Amino acid sequence: MNILLINHYAGSDLMGMEYRPFYLAREWVADGHKVTIVGASFSHLRNKQPVADTDLAVTEEDGVRFRWLRTRPYQGNGVDRIVNILTFVSKLTAYAGRIAREERPDVVICSSTYPLDIYPGERIARMVGARLVFEVHDLWPLTPMLLGGYSPNHPYIRLLQHAEDRAYRNADTVISILPNVCDYMAERGMDLRKFVHVPNGIPVAAFQKAVAGELSEAVAARIAAERARGRFLMGYAGGINMADAIGTVLDAAALLKDEPVSFILAGGGQGADEFRARVEATGLDNFHLVGVIPKPTVQDFLQRMDALVVSWPKSPLYRFGVSPNKMFDYMLAGRPVVQCSNASNDLAREGACGFTVPPEDPDALADVIRQLVHMDPAERAALGQNGRRFVQENHDYRVLASRFIAAAAAT
Repeated sequence: MNILLINHYAGSDLMGMEYRPFYLAREWVADGHKVTIVGASFSHLRNKQPVADTDLAVTEEDGVRFRWLRTRPYQGNGVDRIVNILTFVSKLTAYAGRIAREERPDVVICSSTYPLDIYPGERIARMVGARLVFEVHDLWPLTPMLLGGYSPNHPYIRLLQHAEDRAYRNADTVISILPNVCDYMAERGMDLRKFVHVPNGIPVAAFQKAVAGELSEAVAARIAAERARGRFLMGYAGGINMADAIGTVLDAAALLKDEPVSFILAGGGQGADEFRARVEATGLDNFHLVGVIPKPTVQDFLQRMDALVVSWPKSPLYRFGVSPNKMFDYMLAGRPVVQCSNASNDLAREGACGFTVPPEDPDALADVIRQLVHMDPAERAALGQNGRRFVQENHDYRVLASRFIAAAAAT
């Protein structure tokens, strides 16, 4: 099968986020399919941008072929990002005929975070008689409305809403990483028979090979120092953003300052400097930020912890469910997981691998950490084993890629 996947922000192992298109494509290539990903030459999510001297320049990684449309750099979520989006969609529309002729896809997947790629994607699909798949990561325009404060009557929001409604009506298949969105999508005009849930996941085999990656001396020394103090280690690896309620973890650490528990957080982000200043102001000796660590060392870091924590803010968006990559990284590490969440799905419960407490409630988080500290080590080990088994069976990209392509190709 010849698959064309459109994702503005597509990345790879070498470029950095966003990983899902690449991980799916790599599995499809391994299964004998031909895959081309069309993305923008600049994404704020990537650590490294591709080299694209012309529009539709071609690069390749692990057998996955990329074609790039040149877009201007930007920072933040302001006007420049909107210009970047509109540039990508405009060029994709202008080159639709050429892409259709040169790629001749059997399936066209529109997978950008925003829904505007449905217009050129639908055009390409209709030109060659391909099946059209609309993949939903976040609910746009609902997400910028709720998080960004945009009015439903804002011209940009109205444009996004028209695109979303068109996608639900005209796509042959609608795939979402979010589990509980059917009612919302049906209200926007989708035939429920089109819907398939394919959550996020991780490439298990690749991540297990990466366990041998060596942590830096500084990070390893910090872990060793806390072990020497006889501490129970709560770990975190991911973005350090104030909007993600990471402050709840810091507040729980303050409640546990007189107990044998230390927190070690690896990661960076737009809020990292602000958060570091807040940590230093507390004077706590049980809360440590070790900065960004290379991706191949993440599993090594996680497996050196006793338990792992993730904290989400309260949000009405979470009524549709969540599918966070971080949770699957944690599960694969084989350590108990504590999450602060009010999402409509509960991955810690589904995987029988830990505990869920209300978001933005440091007292509840501190209480469950105390429970873990005093739990029999064999019980903690069993929780970790449950999580590892759950992610291998349900969230390995080998499994997810097969489920995705079966839904995309169904008639």
